[in-house]
Amino acid sequence: MSAAEAWNITTKEDSNNPGPPHYPKSGFDPQTGIYHSINKFGDQHKIPTRPDLDIATYVLSHFPHPHQAESKIALIDSTTNQQVAYAWLQRSIHSLAKGLYHTLGVRKGDVVFVLSPNSLLYPKICLAMFSIVRNSQASDSSAKLAILAPEELHKLVPTRVPTILTSRKPNKDSSSLSIEELIESSDHLYQLPQVKLAQSDTTAILYSSGTTGTSKGVVLTHAHFIADVAFLRWTVDISSTQNDVFLCFLPLFHIYGLSFFALGLFCVGTTTMVMKNNRKIESVLSHAMLQAIKTHKVNNIPAVPLVILGLVKYTNEAGFEFELSSLRRVTTGAAPLSKEVGDGFRKKFPWVELRQGYGLRENCGASTFSPTHKEAKARSWSSGMLIPSFCAKVVDTETGNPLPPYREGELWLKSPSIMKGYLENVEATAATINSDGWLKTGDICYFDEDGFLFIVDRVKELIKHNGYQVP
Repeated sequence: MSAAEAWNITTKEDSNNPGPPHYPKSGFDPQTGIYHSINKFGDQHKIPTRPDLDIATYVLSHFPHPHQAESKIALIDSTTNQQVAYAWLQRSIHSLAKGLYHTLGVRKGDVVFVLSPNSLLYPKICLAMFSIVRNSQASDSSAKLAILAPEELHKLVPTRVPTILTSRKPNKDSSSLSIEELIESSDHLYQLPQVKLAQSDTTAILYSSGTTGTSKGVVLTHAHFIADVAFLRWTVDISSTQNDVFLCFLPLFHIYGLSFFALGLFCVGTTTMVMKNNRKIESVLSHAMLQAIKTHKVNNIPAVPLVILGLVKYTNEAGFEFELSSLRRVTTGAAPLSKEVGDGFRKKFPWVELRQGYGLRENCGASTFSPTHKEAKARSWSSGMLIPSFCAKVVDTETGNPLPPYREGELWLKSPSIMKGYLENVEATAATINSDGWLKTGDICYFDEDGFLFIVDRVKELIKHNGYQVP
């Protein structure tokens, strides 16, 4: 049933009332036109308000206790099976932060550019940098230093930005330096840098075509990431996934991968198996991936709709008979999941919970999520419900008026994780965030009577392909 059909039915049933139907379970306030989250944070998940808290400190403070950290595995390389325990991960982050500060002279306010595929080093780099600087795209943001995977080195030659490699390069020049070597050499040499950071300080500049157009730098602060990670901790707790093994094939340079895998999951002590990201679905759904799922008993896969479709299609082919019985939850975002694909997945994998969410770089990650398996299954084409701390409007694109449930309009969002704006682009920022702080997403949607979001179209000239934005 379309939103228009549902609206006509409910209006006829309520013909004695001249106003629009009121849906108390939707979270919609007819006086303000605002949808409020029905879900609430408990005391243990409240967003910290301490102004001097930074995201690296927040994440590291939630690492497993020392007596568990030595044996609890944080990361697994899907190709080599190398494993990194939480204790070693923490020591590596501290060592790298010391090396960046004392050896390379990186300071608060400097911009460090990172260009690397998924690896066990990526989370270490992010958390070390977030404790002293911010990271971004090279020349556009006046980067002081670039950290590159060896195979990406040629791309930065025209910028003349000083570079350091992520890992040792075969037959390397003796004057070059890698992140691996910096971690080793800095382990016992210096004290951790005492850098005064604030939640309001810029943490990262993630490049996106935004809700439309050419690439723009999305400016995010420590506060934005802290709010998003607080939400992720809430979802893990309510879904009882603290002891899960997660598969990461999503790009860690995307907000989905960065917030979820490089930051959030470390706060709840889970294990992440890291795969090198690849744009081709055939490469993602490889024999090696399915074998890794079986070997390491992966039971949670954050994915995108194309992979959901791929699992339904490609596991029918010869050679994909690997046992997937360990899987118990798959979540999807980055693009809408059709009812047909969702129902097809549930039919093929009836023991696996499939849940959908919605988010953008501009709001530092997720804004809606299906909190229970029962609700997600009942509305397999929905993007879930507003998460705690979020509110929304559905705005008529012609009149600018807010709309009640079952009326389609542009989705506007407001939360503590909404970006500061686009880097040095006042015009694009003003076109995306209004004076009251509402983020105009460019997505056409409606909410139903229970507060579930349904994305149905786009306002702005942007499509999604394989989870990537194409203006």
